[in-house]
Amino acid sequence: MPSRTLPTITHAEVQAHNTKKSCYVTIGERVFDVTDFIDDHPGGGDLILQYAGKDVKQIMEDEASHFHSEAAYEILEESLIGFTPTDAVLKAAVNSSHPDQVVPLPATAEGNKQLKAAGVQTDELPSRQIYSSTGLSSAEDLSKDTDLELDWKEHKFLDLNRPLFSQLLFSNFSKEFYLEQVHRPRHYRGGDSAPIFGNFMEPLSKTSWYIVPILWLPPVLYGSYLGISHLPGVQGPAYWCLGLFLWTLVEYILHRFLFHIDKYLPDHPVFLTLHFLLHGVHHYLPMDKYRLVMPPSMFLILATPFYRLAHAVFWYNWYAAVTVFSGGIFGYVCYDCTHYWLHHRQLPSYVRELKKYHLAHHYQNFELGFGVTSKFWDYIWGTQLEYVKPIKSS
Repeated sequence: MPSRTLPTITHAEVQAHNTKKSCYVTIGERVFDVTDFIDDHPGGGDLILQYAGKDVKQIMEDEASHFHSEAAYEILEESLIGFTPTDAVLKAAVNSSHPDQVVPLPATAEGNKQLKAAGVQTDELPSRQIYSSTGLSSAEDLSKDTDLELDWKEHKFLDLNRPLFSQLLFSNFSKEFYLEQVHRPRHYRGGDSAPIFGNFMEPLSKTSWYIVPILWLPPVLYGSYLGISHLPGVQGPAYWCLGLFLWTLVEYILHRFLFHIDKYLPDHPVFLTLHFLLHGVHHYLPMDKYRLVMPPSMFLILATPFYRLAHAVFWYNWYAAVTVFSGGIFGYVCYDCTHYWLHHRQLPSYVRELKKYHLAHHYQNFELGFGVTSKFWDYIWGTQLEYVKPIKSS
């Protein structure tokens, strides 16, 4: 999977991002988006906003004002989003026979103007490098509205203005073309939901995230109480924790071997449509907030075999089986809520890495990074997703 080249961001663009909603800072030629860090800054968010849209190299090196540890710089490196052409960089590009290796690709027309003014022939620069399998270059691209008419004319895949189910079911798409397109994320206008069925079944395809805890937590709590109260000593909590741990494995296996069964998917419209309804739609429209958690009907279909499996394995004690199953379903509830929050909520710093990791699964490499609530099984199975390391200045 090819890595992306971070774009050039002009001085004007950096200076324009100077609010709490969107805050950029620079250190030399590097540009950092520190919006998510404002509320977590030990010195207070107001100090960051004083330097919004500006260079922070001097203030960060001023120990008398505010000492910054190596950890602070490591956090900052994770927010690197591009480069701004300083005078030194522009001069180096002008004097180089390969300016594209000196100046990262300009992302805007203004960037091209700035380079041309410095003598760099921008028509010699390559087009913006992106991840070839997804057509995107960063997590921000997941939320950029797709031009529906242009997308249809260019790819001839699905018309997002019309119900998607019938288009897929009666299509003659090859599996190769379907998989290529379904993993190139689109964003429906204004974040609304694209029509799946376009009829009375449409509401059944949508589920608000809060339905999951409202619907499933009461029976989970009851099952947990029933099982633990009938098991001696620490057996109850131990069985419950075992169920919770087993869920993390089930989460990984389902995501990798069922939801991403791409290579073994039969090349037939019926199976392509089933794949789309099960998980393909989430990769096609990853920011659709009503198709991020599992509909109750699908949950019952998938949960029933695991309920029977729990009673088959723990046949010797009905309460043990119920306790293990309850712990596992509690893990599922946490998973579905976490999945929604990773896409649509600003998260505390201690789980922000999970958001970065999961969104990279969508825009960078959907064949790696299957863990959602944890990376544990990715490391065990060797499917961890590695980020492109930022370029550090000397």
